[in-house]
Amino acid sequence: MLRFLSVLLLSLCIGVAQAATPRTVLVLGDSLSAAHNIPVEAGWVHLLGDRLSNMETGWSVVNASISGETSLSGRNRLPALLAKYKPSVVVLELGANDGLRGLPLDALRANLAAMIDQSTAAKAKVLLLGIELPVNYGPQYRDGLRAIYSDLSAQKHTALVPFLLDGVALDPKLMQDDGLHPVAAGEPKVLDTVWKGLQPLLK
Repeated sequence: MLRFLSVLLLSLCIGVAQAATPRTVLVLGDSLSAAHNIPVEAGWVHLLGDRLSNMETGWSVVNASISGETSLSGRNRLPALLAKYKPSVVVLELGANDGLRGLPLDALRANLAAMIDQSTAAKAKVLLLGIELPVNYGPQYRDGLRAIYSDLSAQKHTALVPFLLDGVALDPKLMQDDGLHPVAAGEPKVLDTVWKGLQPLLK
């Protein structure tokens, strides 16, 4: 009986300790996730941290996004980030700078696939955030880039948000003058879009 009570107490202590340890969402992105030209606290990743902090189960967010980041530089940085933060969920928001620079789509696909594989090997769930390019890039390139996210999501069994700026990009009131980045007022809507794909991964 004493041994049974000891085992039960130990199990309860372990459960409490695990519950008290926040699990981590790692966001690896570019300027769209790095609060470009707006206060950091207004960016969607910071707003995500606020939302997670209000959840009953413990979650925290690490924003490893850097303005100008490409899929290749993100791929090179990810292993160290996985080792340091040991995230339960990795949110990949990369590809916009590859596209704006007209880089080969095959390279973008390979880099995103490698980051998905790195994350899943580290036992993290993955959410892919897709992006769209301005129409002047032409339908062939734009369609090819768009297809990368849907194809990889299906092949690698990841969660997917097809377009990060859905409902924001075409509203001039919600976009900065560059036509690429949301103003602060648009960031809560960006978070709501991300949340649809992220919330199921937090359960």
